[in-house]
Amino acid sequence: MKALRYLKPYWLFALLCPLAMILEVSMDLLQPQLMSDIINNGILGGGTLDSNLSYVVITGLKMLMFSIIGCAGGIASAAFGTTAAQKMGNDLRKDVFAKVMHLSFQQTDKFTTGSLVTRLTNDITAIQEFVSMSLRMFVRTGMQFIGGIAVILTLNVNFGIVLVISLPIQLIVLAIIMKKAAPLFGIVQKKLDKVNSVVQENVTGARVVKAFTREEYEIDRFDNANTDLMTTNLKVQKLLATLNPILMVIMNASVIAIILIGGFQVEAKNMMVGNVMAAVTYITQILMSVMMVGMMFQQVSRASASIKRVCEILDTEPVISDGENKTDCGTEGTVEFKNVSFNYPGFSGRPVLSNINLTVEKGQMVAILGATGCGKTSLVNLIPRFYDATDGEVLVDGVNVKDYSVDELRHKVSIVLQKSELFSGTVSENIRWGNSDASDEEIKRAASIAQADSFIGGFNDGYDTMISEKGASLSGGQKQRMAIARAIIKKPEILIFDDSTSALDLSTEAQLHKALRENLQGVTVIMIAQRIASVMRADKIAVLENGEICAYGTHSELMQSSDVYRDIYYSQMKNGEGENNG
Repeated sequence: MKALRYLKPYWLFALLCPLAMILEVSMDLLQPQLMSDIINNGILGGGTLDSNLSYVVITGLKMLMFSIIGCAGGIASAAFGTTAAQKMGNDLRKDVFAKVMHLSFQQTDKFTTGSLVTRLTNDITAIQEFVSMSLRMFVRTGMQFIGGIAVILTLNVNFGIVLVISLPIQLIVLAIIMKKAAPLFGIVQKKLDKVNSVVQENVTGARVVKAFTREEYEIDRFDNANTDLMTTNLKVQKLLATLNPILMVIMNASVIAIILIGGFQVEAKNMMVGNVMAAVTYITQILMSVMMVGMMFQQVSRASASIKRVCEILDTEPVISDGENKTDCGTEGTVEFKNVSFNYPGFSGRPVLSNINLTVEKGQMVAILGATGCGKTSLVNLIPRFYDATDGEVLVDGVNVKDYSVDELRHKVSIVLQKSELFSGTVSENIRWGNSDASDEEIKRAASIAQADSFIGGFNDGYDTMISEKGASLSGGQKQRMAIARAIIKKPEILIFDDSTSALDLSTEAQLHKALRENLQGVTVIMIAQRIASVMRADKIAVLENGEICAYGTHSELMQSSDVYRDIYYSQMKNGEGENNG
């Protein structure tokens, strides 16, 4: 199994763990025989009181010494097994997370956020526990089972009758219960996915929930998901709860049978009392090893479901992969769409984009305007290859984006998304996220261009001010300006604004546009906007309608030639007020 290959680098720990367990079990198998010698030769021996007592003391010290050796073996085995499992889990979790980071949007949407969280945490933990347990328990159960049978038969062959009867019954009970329980472990993990999804949605959307007073609804939704998980878990646990009592009944019945057979043998002077007591201990060890097999099967079933889920991620090849031709075409900054059509994977119906032809020259500011749902965001998402065009070509610097390595392409492009995502940390750390090597002066310059320097300076700690998770302590406009500063500091060839100035007032937006023109000469800017006032300053404006470009030109040209543009203009502006904002 692919996930278990991660154990290979830690083969030494994986080897030492069962070897140490062999030492522990060997000592455990010696104990009943030594106890038998104490009873037969010490307590019931025919010697003097002093000689008998001396024998008991000496043999007891041997038992104590062997117990200490076995204890040391057990501790070493646990240490080696845990080390191997934890290191393997650490490597596996890092690789799974790295794979998740390289999956496309459509692939992460397919898995869902809650499921990915469960697989990275609960599922990998289950695999770690399975590895840690199996390295020790497979050896312990095997040695106790085989060694116990071998020793007990040497004490008296008649004890084999008990084993012939009890072992098949135990194995049949074990097989029946585990067959019913095994499929449920995969269902439990899916129910846990649902719980995590509900939690994740409510934590990230807490403000919306409170704004619409939907707390009770969401509490009920979580309760339903949590109850569903509990019900499935209880079903599994009820099945497993019947296993140990049944096995214990079989074990106790076997002990009684050993005592009865042993009693007859002692009475017939064919055995000694100490041997009977040793046989009782050995039969207990044998049947307990079968019970441990039951526990192991639980762990194996749970781990098998988890391994399958983790391997689904590891086996998923990113849809967006590096091009075959690693191309470096300098720093031109041109973007061209040639007969581009696009539809989201798995979506049938009218294409989101149809036959798009558009060229953006180096250093131009091109705005994309259109009604909600006309395909504006889908269009710019094709440039950094968040998705690939269904038909046609998207060219950056004259090269098809599919021919670039993903890192090289996205190094050329900086995008400010509709939703401004910030991270826990300081203001400077959030801005420097766009360029980890940026100096403090570069951070301040980027913030100044983004019109963020003024409000950052108003914080008590300035650029060292801590930002709460997702920027909850900032207003929408402040978050957008910090996100713009983060994009600017990357020093891209192509800068994309995906409706990312919607929270700015017109005056601040005008200052931003002016700063962009003065400080980012030569950088290609593509701006999506809903407001006509936001696009009037652009060199060219593309008007999208139903996934097609219905008009293209300057503001003045479109006012003359495009009915759609004029309708948008007159619906938003009164008496040409917006033009005065430029």
